[in-house]
Amino acid sequence: MTSQAPNSQERVYSVYVGPFDPCPPVPCKTYVVPPHLFLGFQPPNLPQFNLPEALKIGTLWPALYSTYTPHIRGGN
Repeated sequence: MTSQAPNSQERVYSVYVGPFDPCPPVPCKTYVVPPHLFLGFQPPNLPQFNLPEALKIGTLWPALYSTYTPHIRGGN
């Protein structure tokens, strides 16, 4: 397992590998935690993206921006 920062949005966990699994095991899997879980409440005067950038990114506040990129498997 790899080490990660306490507020890292990507989490890693190891999977149970059974003795009779038909496929080769994947030792570690990852998932992404949304950034809004790290804010207890919305503080006043949060910095904001400008409007065209916010529409492109999908959020108005940089604190709620996630750089999620899905992992493509299978090649199709």
